[in-house]
Order: sequence, then structure tokens, then C-alpha cells
Amino acid sequence: MRFFDSDYLEGAHPAILQKLMETNFEQTPGYGCDKYCDSAKEKIKAACKAPQAQIYFISGGTQTNATVVDALLASYQGVIAAQTGHIAAHEAGAVEFCGHKVITLPQQQGKLNAADVQDYLETFYADENWEHMVIPGAVYISHPTEWGTLYTKEELKNLSEICHKYDIPLFLDGARLGYGLTSDDTDVTLPDIAKYCDVFYIGGTKVGALFGEAVVITKENLIPHFFTTIKQHGALLAKGRILGIQFDVLFTDDLYLKISRNAIEKANRLKEIFHKKNYKFYMETPTNQQFIVMSNDKIKELKQKISFGFWEKYDDTHTVVRFATSWATTDEAINELDTIL
Repeated sequence: MRFFDSDYLEGAHPAILQKLMETNFEQTPGYGCDKYCDSAKEKIKAACKAPQAQIYFISGGTQTNATVVDALLASYQGVIAAQTGHIAAHEAGAVEFCGHKVITLPQQQGKLNAADVQDYLETFYADENWEHMVIPGAVYISHPTEWGTLYTKEELKNLSEICHKYDIPLFLDGARLGYGLTSDDTDVTLPDIAKYCDVFYIGGTKVGALFGEAVVITKENLIPHFFTTIKQHGALLAKGRILGIQFDVLFTDDLYLKISRNAIEKANRLKEIFHKKNYKFYMETPTNQQFIVMSNDKIKELKQKISFGFWEKYDDTHTVVRFATSWATTDEAINELDTIL
């Protein structure tokens, strides 16, 4: 079987495994208070051009989203997200489990439109009874989105301006951030994200690490005692150096971007193959996720040799499926897919 279900199916980049082996018997302080975490934090700050940033390492994406959103919001607040946003659709209600409503707005190819956010906030506060309702306390976006699409620099700027106008933070989920930054069709850099977002995270689980995400808080004093909040959510790793080592390696000599580029190159080849064989795209994206409309009979046939993800029903006889490449997808896998299709 060849697997194109997602981008976290492989283990970790060999350089990470090598460093973990080299440091295996070292003794270091726990909970991220070690030299490897310190080194990784400085490298991330430099890459973001944000020397004031505070960096924290958390073991997974759902833990990160739930912890950050809970830390940003008061008990009576909710978070605005696209209807297709990860926290709204794919995290088993983790944010709601923390006591915060996910306030969903219409999406455009997976993205939140700044005008829709502004309209919602204006309408909300125009209601004299707004204090009886869940108050919007943050805006959540992801880059790339659940649909593999990307925000432009102008779109991030517009969202940031609206959030600052209403004094609410903009939080960007970067689980697949490397694939967005290395896309052929983007004008957004890591410093741009640090400039326009109050808090975001750099995904490692889906981009070369065994597991782990790096939370970057760019606005000083935005989340007091975040370390303690992470602990409360059961998301603080005792052997924190495991995370620090991974991000220290990923942010040495631009490794994070170099390996992310592989997923884009393989996705471009994947798109060429689907076009050549006259498959219908539900959405052709500039990143590592591609969405194809297939007949249910064809899906059943292909599932004998390749694995890919169900996305949504298209009609009674067709389904939208997702094919994802990763930092580790090989030419051999793409060539075999070409033969099977």
C-alpha cells in the first residue's frame, strides 16, 4: 500500500533522530527549561524577526489549539473561526470542552474574509443585549487552511487590523505552516505572520518532527502564566528537551523550509498526474493537499492499492477525496501512484 491520507504518516527527519540519539543519555532540566529549548527559541525568534516573542513547545496540534484558545479567552468569550476551521470541525469539540463556543462564519475556500469578521463584530455590538451573549474574544485562522489554501499578506493585514480595532487577538494555526511558506503561490513569509498575528504556532508534527508544535506569542503580556496554563491542560511534556531538540534541528540551516519544499514539489507532480488522467479537481490548491472528485466505484477499486482520505460527499455516486504529500514523500511513491491511477 501507498499512503496519501495525510502528512504525519512518516516518523521524523533523520537529522532529528540522529540528534536525539546523540543526546539520549544527557541529563537536562525538565519541562523545557534546558539548553536545547533555549537554543531553539532563539533560532525561531531570529527566523520570525521577532526578538520580543515568547516561545513555548507543546506536544500536538489539538492540545495547542485548545490550550491557546482557552488561555486567550475569558470564561464568557468564544472564538471566531471559519465553518471549516480545524477547531470547528476536526478536534472533537476540544475548544468547547474547555468551555468556549466556536463562533463559525462563512468560509471562502477555507478562509475567513475580513469583511465578514468586521460585519459580525459590528452587528454583535450593535445589539443592546450583547452582554447576554457569548462575546467574541479571539479570531482563529489556519495557514494553510483545511482546504490547503493560503492567505495573502494583504488578507492577513486586513484581519489583523480588524482584530486590533476590536482589541481581540488574531491566532493562526500553523500545523502545516512549512507547506504554506514554501508554496509557489504565496507572498507571506514567517516574519509577516509574526507581524500580523498576535499568536501562532509552527507545526512540527506534520513537518518533519516526531511530534510537537512551537507556539509563538508575538504580543508581550498577551497570555500571562502561559506555562502554567499548558500544565493545566496536560500539554506540558516533562522531557521537554525532546521538543526543543527537534525544533533546534529544524531551525538550523533552514531545514524546516528545505524539507517542506519537498511536499510542494511532490504535490505539483501529483497534480500533473491527475490532470493527465483527466480526473476532476474539486479544489486545486497551491500546497500539499489536493482534492479530487471520484466515483464511489473508482474509490473502491483504488483502495485496494493506495490509501487516501475521505473529505465529503459530492453526490450520490461521487465523493470528494484528499491526497496529501509530505516532507518525506518519495519519487517512487508518486511514480507508483501514476501507474495505479
